[in-house]
Amino acid sequence: MSFPLLVAVAIIVLYILNSIKILKEYERGVIFRLGRVKEAAAGPGVILVFRPLDQIVRISLRQEAMEVPPQDVITRDNVTLKVNAVITLRVIDPTKAVIQVSNYIYQTSQFAQTTLRSVLGEVDLDELLAHREALNLRIQTIIDGHTAPFGVKVVSVEVKQVDMPENMLRAMAKQAEAERERRAKIIHAEGEFNAAAKLVEAAALMATQPMTLQLRYLQTLTEIGVEKNTTIVFPLPMELMNLLNRTTLTPDLTAAKEAKGDAS
Repeated sequence: MSFPLLVAVAIIVLYILNSIKILKEYERGVIFRLGRVKEAAAGPGVILVFRPLDQIVRISLRQEAMEVPPQDVITRDNVTLKVNAVITLRVIDPTKAVIQVSNYIYQTSQFAQTTLRSVLGEVDLDELLAHREALNLRIQTIIDGHTAPFGVKVVSVEVKQVDMPENMLRAMAKQAEAERERRAKIIHAEGEFNAAAKLVEAAALMATQPMTLQLRYLQTLTEIGVEKNTTIVFPLPMELMNLLNRTTLTPDLTAAKEAKGDAS
């Protein structure tokens, strides 16, 4: 075999070896042949790219997390906030992601910034803080509708941080404190009401069962005896006071009747 032929064979072998490309499982290759893209993306595995006729653009199918820069948002109740978010996306159509848009990550970021300002500007601050999951889902749906034409799927959107002015933080702290005081007063009032109701029931029971009052009297004496007090006050039962009143009034009535008889 002549030397020129060996050189030609070596060049061909090197060209074929250089044309061999290996794509990983998560990669796809969009191949342009003479400027025209093939219908289906190549990969994964071993593919042939014959340069300079072919050009390949590698696209990853893995999920990518993208942080949206802090945006100035004015809520519906005129509160100025700084809000940022995290977007998770993945390419589902590599061919569209290459030929429909120049940079799908930058495009998605711009859509996310405008959507974040518009959606959060339509709600009040309380709704933003209380219904964040619903707002995340709404933002995701809107952004996904924008990115679908170039083969990108928005998997999730999470509002990461909400920065509020200092005066608003102080106002919210005062509101929370007032709410806690209101609940404490309601609980205290309910306790007083329940205690008064129980006292009424106890009084009604003692009125129907006088023996319960005597038992309570003995129990009170026992409790007083435990303490080392120098002065002890003994409560007198009402029945004893009534008995003393009747005893005192009976001689007076008798004397009055005798005096009336003598006068007649």
